[in-house]
Amino acid sequence: MNSLIFAKAMADETRQKIMSHLCCNWLCVSDVVEKLGGVSQPTVSHHLSVLREAGLVHTRREGKQIFYSLNQDAVATCCGTLMQVFAPEKIGI
Repeated sequence: MNSLIFAKAMADETRQKIMSHLCCNWLCVSDVVEKLGGVSQPTVSHHLSVLREAGLVHTRREGKQIFYSLNQDAVATCCGTLMQVFAPEKIGI
């Protein structure tokens, strides 16, 4: 994954909150809306789309609903790449 795409996806506080809720959980859009409170369904859907395009979430379909879960491997890989570029002396500590 491109570090720039990762950084752009992570730059939004709402997306960070969504990722936190999706860590180790499979949630549908309405579940995420409920957990965030005060964020509309279209807004959540947009943010999930950005995360999906960045490869930061896994998806699975159950009937008409799509469930999302955090792609922890992609997050770890991108964070590692950023470390290699911006803090190479910290790797291995």
